[in-house]
Amino acid sequence: MFLKNAWYVAAWGHEVTHALRQIAVLGEKICVYRTEGGEVIALEDACPHRKLPLSKGRIKGDNVECGYHGLTFDYAGRCVWAPGVGRIPSDARVRPYPVHEKYGLVWIWMGNAAIADVEDIIDIPNFDDPEWGLNTGAAMGLNCNYLLMCDNLLDPTHVAWVHAGSFASDATKDTPLRVTRTETGVIVHRWMMDHAPAPFYAKIVPFGGNCDRLQHYEVRYPGHALIRAVFTPAGTGGVDGQLSDQTFIMDSYNFMTPVSERETRYYWFQMRNLRPEDRALSQMMSEDVRKAFEEDRAVLDAVQIGLESKTSAHIDLGIDAGPLRFRRQLEAMIAEEALVDEKMR
Repeated sequence: MFLKNAWYVAAWGHEVTHALRQIAVLGEKICVYRTEGGEVIALEDACPHRKLPLSKGRIKGDNVECGYHGLTFDYAGRCVWAPGVGRIPSDARVRPYPVHEKYGLVWIWMGNAAIADVEDIIDIPNFDDPEWGLNTGAAMGLNCNYLLMCDNLLDPTHVAWVHAGSFASDATKDTPLRVTRTETGVIVHRWMMDHAPAPFYAKIVPFGGNCDRLQHYEVRYPGHALIRAVFTPAGTGGVDGQLSDQTFIMDSYNFMTPVSERETRYYWFQMRNLRPEDRALSQMMSEDVRKAFEEDRAVLDAVQIGLESKTSAHIDLGIDAGPLRFRRQLEAMIAEEALVDEKMR
């Protein structure tokens, strides 16, 4: 089950061109393309005649022609031409999906189009700030349910074992976690005081010696995560600390798009508050982050198989408080949405 009245990432903007392409979101196949003017269009990928995917057809100006019998549909999903004589059948139409481009990503609304509001797309401060650097990477395909990645991104502790050579330090194993529920999701966070920077960050922070480090892991409904890493010289961090002017901040944005119940498309980029024009740094960060995410993928793909084939119940630990709160609230939101849909039928 998925929350449908929400914005999901459909693709990177550069992946959508003036050519038909099939994507899948929430188990639904969608045909995406750009008009000659550059606008992104998303249509149900099935001609109503014999259900041949429209993505196997042709572009005709800004319209889509089915590759079987030539039924042609405009950007709103209306059939504007059909073979034979007489009027076009009233049910010769396909569903259009609301889409919007922001942050270099194409966002799609999978639910009731009448309530789709682009103002509800996650806000990303500093995205256009020239003082902040940006690094990106290609989307990743995960062979697991999207909630397993949401769990992972509400779990700062896992880095101690999964990312020992990149994001981990001794403090990541057992420093207590704080869990906060918000109107938009769940935050799991902790300050770790006076320890050496983790290997990945040691190459970036602009100061020497030990640090105070904040792990801020936040996932918002339905599956958008902000992972904020803050590194400041030892003695300047903490809840009441006065951060140094050498403080390094990296905001990692992560967007989980369910392809199906056991497949996920994972989009990500990082922003940093130093050396914005340093392309070598951006490339290094993208490559190292990708390696770390590959470590996550290997674990989560195996967890999916383990959960599907388990012969005994799995258990939860205290460190699972954040993921469990997120799942419970999301489940309630999905149930409420289904109830409203049922009443409207």
